[in-house]
Amino acid sequence: MKVLLATLLLCSLLLSCSVLQPAMAQPRSSSCEGKCRARCSKAAVWERCFKYCGVCCEECKCVPSGTYGNKHQCPCYRDKLNNKGKPKCP
Repeated sequence: MKVLLATLLLCSLLLSCSVLQPAMAQPRSSSCEGKCRARCSKAAVWERCFKYCGVCCEECKCVPSGTYGNKHQCPCYRDKLNNKGKPKCP
């Protein structure tokens, strides 16, 4: 009985890791990664900037040039809002 329980526990652990890891990894295309690294290079909270820039880049297929502003270059990126009505994309 203990062996069966241990096996089930191990299988469920392995299954949950294989399901959760891809969702947490958030793979990015190499073009988005490079553009977002440049965009967020001077950000005070780099990880958050990079995360949201990547989300916006994947959805909009573009990232404005420079480290701040220039959002007119990518209207989709500019117009995305978070649930509080503030700009989502850095």
